[in-house]
Amino acid sequence: MIINAYFTTGRIIFIIFFVLAFGGLIVWSYRKDIQNHKRYYKNAGKKVLLYGGLIVAVFIAIRLIFGN
Repeated sequence: MIINAYFTTGRIIFIIFFVLAFGGLIVWSYRKDIQNHKRYYKNAGKKVLLYGGLIVAVFIAIRLIFGN
């Protein structure tokens, strides 16, 4: 297998453990702070989408105006 050429068995086990532990900690942390998210980050998704879109639009406009 191609995976065996790059990763040893120990590395594969470490990767699996790390991904599971990291994902679990993220979920645990998010559930712990869910009340703070509702209070302090109200409509944050809309703001990120708006400002991100604005940045992309400005970048495209600069590319069109000044060329490559």
